[in-house]
Amino acid sequence: MQRSSVHQLCISQRRRLEPKIFNLDSSDQRIDFNQSNVYCSCLLAQVTVVKMSPCCCLALLALLPFALATNPGVKVKLTEKGIEYGKQIGMASLQQKLKTMKVPDLSGTERVAPIGKVKYSLTGITIVNLGLPYSALALVPDTGIRLSITNAFISLHGNWKIRYLSFIKDSGSFDLEVNGLTVTDSITIKSDETGRPTVSSVNCVANVGSASIKFHGGASWLYNLFSAYIDKALRSALQKQICPLVADTITDMNPHLKTLNVLAKVDKYAEVEYSMVTSPTISNTSIDFSLKGEFYNIGKHQEPPFSPTPFSLPPQVNNMLYIGMSAFTTNSAGFVYNNAGALSLYITDDMVRIPSQLQTLKMFFCAQIAKRFPSMMMKLLVKTVKEPTIFFEPNNVTVQASGSVTAYAIQPNTTLSPLFVLNMEGSVSARLYVTGVKLAGAVTLNKIEMTLETSYVGQFQVRSLDNIFLMVLKVAVIPKVNARLEKGFPLPSIGKMNLVNTQLQVLKVHYI
Repeated sequence: MQRSSVHQLCISQRRRLEPKIFNLDSSDQRIDFNQSNVYCSCLLAQVTVVKMSPCCCLALLALLPFALATNPGVKVKLTEKGIEYGKQIGMASLQQKLKTMKVPDLSGTERVAPIGKVKYSLTGITIVNLGLPYSALALVPDTGIRLSITNAFISLHGNWKIRYLSFIKDSGSFDLEVNGLTVTDSITIKSDETGRPTVSSVNCVANVGSASIKFHGGASWLYNLFSAYIDKALRSALQKQICPLVADTITDMNPHLKTLNVLAKVDKYAEVEYSMVTSPTISNTSIDFSLKGEFYNIGKHQEPPFSPTPFSLPPQVNNMLYIGMSAFTTNSAGFVYNNAGALSLYITDDMVRIPSQLQTLKMFFCAQIAKRFPSMMMKLLVKTVKEPTIFFEPNNVTVQASGSVTAYAIQPNTTLSPLFVLNMEGSVSARLYVTGVKLAGAVTLNKIEMTLETSYVGQFQVRSLDNIFLMVLKVAVIPKVNARLEKGFPLPSIGKMNLVNTQLQVLKVHYI
């Protein structure tokens, strides 16, 4: 049985031209993304700023591809623009990693005419400059991510020593310019034992296109005679260093990926699961991946009596990130909170502002109540009798709820004596918004319809109580509901990721 409507939530993000990079060597790194308007057919969020750690874009890419026979409640689309933005930060981290390369000392013997054998050594080789001006992350359909770096350059400085003719020694310094450096690599995405993503490097290839070495001081003219040998040795040493450092940079993302909120606590009653339910779909322009998006009672994972219906995100790829949430997710929350008994509230006089609606209600039954419960206060219990149902319609969210209202007289010893029970059907309209990385909201009461279930004070016309109960719900129940909704529930996120200045719309969903 499908409880979710034909609509969903979508959160999108766009990129700013230049990222700000903070503390690239720490785990407290962030990225700032500036966005502009976004469009998609769902409940839409427009995001103008996103803050997250440098690996978060690729982390969203890396949501693990393991398959379960379950349709998703939440889908996420990361576009090329999002990948490009993450690449800028990743390249900054890689550049710093490559600057840590330790080129080993080199020594050897070469025969140089007419001198004969020349023993040489190159020591203290350090990197003085390194640049990665051209790089790209490309999506490989149904495979993963391809990293390409071209026209990179490295400048090195070191010291040289030579000995020839058995007794002549000399020394000086040298500068090495490496140009046309290229690196290609493939990034694989897998799942760890906890259901979180891990990434690794495979098939890395580094190639030094050309190198130019210049010797200074002493008999540097002699070194220049066999610079080709040294040039080759230095290039080989560099090539051996590059790919392991690229692999390290990629695997350094894994501690950040472990912060994915696969199971996010909402409050004392509920938690929401965001594990992957199918392998990601990788195209030339985006990666679409599916999250379970289901609420559970804490410590008790019971499936609701309805299932998510397959849906697809709209085809737009103009923005960085889209998050689509179907009504299944929100309806599973209603199922959880109803099961936990959290959708109930006792209402007393001190909760209802003057004029006291409960006293007015008591006066309505004055003749009957005065005889049995003279001078006693009243209490109402408002609760749901089944899980509420959330409907997403274009630019509107409606919640339908079935409940009951039980009226009690409070005895001097605080015992509650029932007066009557009413059945209640009600609906509210919801306004949803994103705050940080949470989806929050507020509701306004649309209407209620009540019928008499049981009366212990004689029969009466329920319709005559409509205005009283409408006021009680508005001043006592709705504020309590909104106080909880204002706290929101977590959206899928990694590390210190943050969404700022978002806008939401409810639009039509595309079913598969």
